[in-house]
Amino acid sequence: MTDEIRAAGVVLWRPAGAPSGPEVLLVHRPKYDDWSLPKGKLEPGEHVLLAAVREAAEETGLRAALGRRLSPVHYLVGGAPKRVDYWAATAEQTSSEFVPTREIDQVAWVPDVVAASRATPPGEAALTYERDVETVAAALAGPRRTSPLILLRHASAGDKPDWPGDDLLRPLDPKGEQEAWSLAALLRCFGLSRVVSAPAERCLATVRPYVALTGAALEVEPAFDVTGIDPGDPAPAAPGKAPTTAADLPGARAEKAAAALAAGDEPVIICAHRENLSIVLAAACAELGAAPPAGAGLRKGEFLVLHRAAGRLAAADRYHPDGR
Repeated sequence: MTDEIRAAGVVLWRPAGAPSGPEVLLVHRPKYDDWSLPKGKLEPGEHVLLAAVREAAEETGLRAALGRRLSPVHYLVGGAPKRVDYWAATAEQTSSEFVPTREIDQVAWVPDVVAASRATPPGEAALTYERDVETVAAALAGPRRTSPLILLRHASAGDKPDWPGDDLLRPLDPKGEQEAWSLAALLRCFGLSRVVSAPAERCLATVRPYVALTGAALEVEPAFDVTGIDPGDPAPAAPGKAPTTAADLPGARAEKAAAALAAGDEPVIICAHRENLSIVLAAACAELGAAPPAGAGLRKGEFLVLHRAAGRLAAADRYHPDGR
């Protein structure tokens, strides 16, 4: 069986004033004399998120902040199957640093509803392929702008029974350290985010590379501590102290903190633990008026992106540094 060709791209959107309204960026390829969406093949071993952002930058001169993941597009190239993964995206800067190349010699901002319908006036840029028109239409079927709330399980930190000291101080293991650095680049694909972490060293160490990369402040949230939490009991009493009210329970404090972060509009990364991520997820989704996405709990180093729009959950997708 022929290996599948993997590629990634974006539907890059920007708001615009009247009369054109919001616009989508198209690129022209002189080799084929066609207009398409920014996209390109993954480099060997490259994560699909990194490929989408890299290709957008190389072809348009703009850094993309990824939003909702769209359905992949499948077609044949020279008899070989090809898959292109797309994301709705916004440009982080207002002006492009586009430089024409042999691969892309022109870019054009086109009204998004026009790009999605092919009702382009004669002489204007228009998407050449129906599959691209359908991808733009799919992007417009949801909100144009979303804000990510990213729930991240800390990277690999060995096993608790093997650590002789205070569990709050348990560090990442060598695999976890590599995952943390990989996560920094992957999380950056969704733009610049506020970073809120549980106080355990393994959580803090997971997001430190992202903080170093972006210059974000690292905020410690005591409510996300799992000391005294039994994984089978989402809201037990703290050790040595009986709660006086329901709000004193560790699970309840995590719920309150998660709901407050979900209610905002700014991009946020929450790094927490297996023991309380289900609590955080349920509280965040309740605040956004939705049920938690189906699926198993996050693996170490895996993250779930909740895309918010107008105080509601617009979409959710999950990623891991290993690409699965």
